[in-house]
Amino acid sequence: MEKFREVLNLHLKHRNALGYCLVSLLTAGGERIFSTTVFQCPCSAAWNLPYGLVFLLVPALALFLLGYVLSARTWRLLTGCCARGCGAGLRGALVCAQISATAAVAPLTWVAVALLGGAFYECAASGSEVLARYLCVGRDPRCAAQLPLVPCQQAQAPDVKQLQKELQRELTAQSQVLGWILIAIVIIVPLIFTSINRCRSPVSYMQLKFWEIYLQQEQQIFKSQATEHATQLAKENVKCFFERSHPQERNTPSIKDWQKISSLYAFNPKEQYYSTLHKYVNKTQESQSSTSSEEGATVPVLGFVDSSDMNSTTDL
Repeated sequence: MEKFREVLNLHLKHRNALGYCLVSLLTAGGERIFSTTVFQCPCSAAWNLPYGLVFLLVPALALFLLGYVLSARTWRLLTGCCARGCGAGLRGALVCAQISATAAVAPLTWVAVALLGGAFYECAASGSEVLARYLCVGRDPRCAAQLPLVPCQQAQAPDVKQLQKELQRELTAQSQVLGWILIAIVIIVPLIFTSINRCRSPVSYMQLKFWEIYLQQEQQIFKSQATEHATQLAKENVKCFFERSHPQERNTPSIKDWQKISSLYAFNPKEQYYSTLHKYVNKTQESQSSTSSEEGATVPVLGFVDSSDMNSTTDL
């Protein structure tokens, strides 16, 4: 039991990093399966380019949209947006950029692994007239005609076969170089932005750790209390239905109350609130009438506050 507790604590402490690693591994595995079992380049001058680009980019787009769908912050921002008015301006753009950066992990992994494999790029590039003019400079006059057939290696004559092998090696090298460049960008750019965000953090390292612990506990307790309250309310309503009686009056939050604790978190250095719920219960009735966008600003390093979700917190 103690070992299980240690593993669980490790998961809670590093669940974001572990989640990104798991997503990357599953994406890489999925790309390998697609490239070996599903993908078959048509070896046609008209179809190579669109066919290769579809396999390279469409799954990446699907994974990017899936990242948005699975983000708790997306639904916190979107739910009720049409009724109450959506946040706009710099703050809304910053939130969307943060969600996009998180959602981009899987699609960039797909593209990088696909480029390292070379099959999708080789098919797409062999159907490009622009690359054909570049690759065939100083080569055999049959080069442009043979380029679309390179992925299938359909030549019979030895000299043509040798030409196709040379073209294939060059296309594979281009694809792998692009793949490693993309991997370098994916590593360096987030590291730079993370370092800048941490450097500009309004709170210290230990307070951030405390903040994360607080959010885990708040969501866990909120889920427990919400379950208990919903259960009691449901029992009371069912009981009154069968007994034909009037329900007891219960102090349930209003629509306005729910909207206030569902809004995106805005940091105010003059206050020390760790969530919108924390801010709500400590505000006076007068101060609650102002909107959160007027009370603070979105800070990138504190984006995890809105990313917390009740269903993502493991019950202890």
